[in-house]
Amino acid sequence: MTILTAGTVAIDDVKTPTATRTGLMGGSGAYAAMAASFFAPTRLVGIVGKDFPAAHIETLRARGVCTDGVEHSEGDSFYWSGEYHENMDNRTTHSVAINVLEAYQPKLPEHYRDSEFVVLANTGPQNQLDVLGQCDAAKYVVADTMDIWIQTERKPLLELLGKVDLLVINESEAKLFMETGNLVKAGRGLLGLGPAHVIVKTGEHGAMLFGHGEGDFFRTGAYPLEHVEDPTGAGDCFLGGLAGHLASTCEGRPGFDDIKQAIAHGTVMASYNCESFSVEGLVGLAESDIATRLDRFRGYTQF
Repeated sequence: MTILTAGTVAIDDVKTPTATRTGLMGGSGAYAAMAASFFAPTRLVGIVGKDFPAAHIETLRARGVCTDGVEHSEGDSFYWSGEYHENMDNRTTHSVAINVLEAYQPKLPEHYRDSEFVVLANTGPQNQLDVLGQCDAAKYVVADTMDIWIQTERKPLLELLGKVDLLVINESEAKLFMETGNLVKAGRGLLGLGPAHVIVKTGEHGAMLFGHGEGDFFRTGAYPLEHVEDPTGAGDCFLGGLAGHLASTCEGRPGFDDIKQAIAHGTVMASYNCESFSVEGLVGLAESDIATRLDRFRGYTQF
């Protein structure tokens, strides 16, 4: 199935303990689309400003991502700058400029409307609902979110959760949403808001999968890396990788075991992302590289 990926497309400035890079391509939609494109035809929905480098659009197109749904505005692009600290886990955000996102109302090209697999990468829940409302043929919907929407736009977010099949959320956000310090309780509580399945990302510790069935719980670790260059976008690549695998292998609605396999694929895509700045770790990546790392990951996690 063709994947429609909607989310932010941004310009990032990133500082780590060893390097500083400016003018990088960032944004939840860009990362997710790049990762998904390794597994299934991918369409991207978003908006950029007049300052967005043409080379970044070409990077997406070179991966086979359709960018017909990326609107070009005369304003400035969404911008983020941040700094990672010594452990590469904690980071400080120095600047965020919403810019073109402030008045953005997604408008899907006509040929996007038949997309059956919809990935709503992290952005405002109203924009996510607007995109979904234009997907006339949607059969399976995956959504991500973050703490700011949980705190400021809870009502449209709750409406969205009633329309999605799979929710992907990180550990602190799950606890915040369900107002509990227990992660398992939070994951199971989120199932009660509508999704058929919930994935809780736990950073370098991997991910948890929750389902409605008896015993529907799965946990895996992250892929072990000796060197992390830039973890920006790892969660979005995880989202895109798992969604891409599901879209390429499931003719019907994915079941619990299907999503377990997809989590492994998302984990591997996130690991490649962390080894370089921006999406550079995915540029030039071969299918054989992904297959090799998947085999290693399978060996690491079986007993």
